[in-house]
Amino acid sequence: MLAERVKTWTQEWKEQGLQKALQQELQKGEAKLLHRQLTRRFGPLPSWTEQRLEQTGEAELKTWADRVLECRSLEDVFGGAA
Repeated sequence: MLAERVKTWTQEWKEQGLQKALQQELQKGEAKLLHRQLTRRFGPLPSWTEQRLEQTGEAELKTWADRVLECRSLEDVFGGAA
C-alpha cells in the first residue's frame, strides 16, 4: 500500500514538474513574440526592455501585449499610460 502511494506521489510530482516546465516555455514564447512586436513597432529595443521581458510574469506580458496596439511609445507600453 505504501509502495503504491509512493508511485502515485512520484507520478504526480512528475506531472507537476512537466506542467511547470511547459508553462515556463509558453511564457518564454509569449515574451519572444512581444519582443518581436515591440521591435516592429518601435525599432531596436533598449537593454532595459530586454530585462523587463525576461523578468516578468504572464499577467504583465499579456498587459503589455495589449498595450502594443494602443500606445504611442515604448515607455507607455511598459509604464501603463495608454
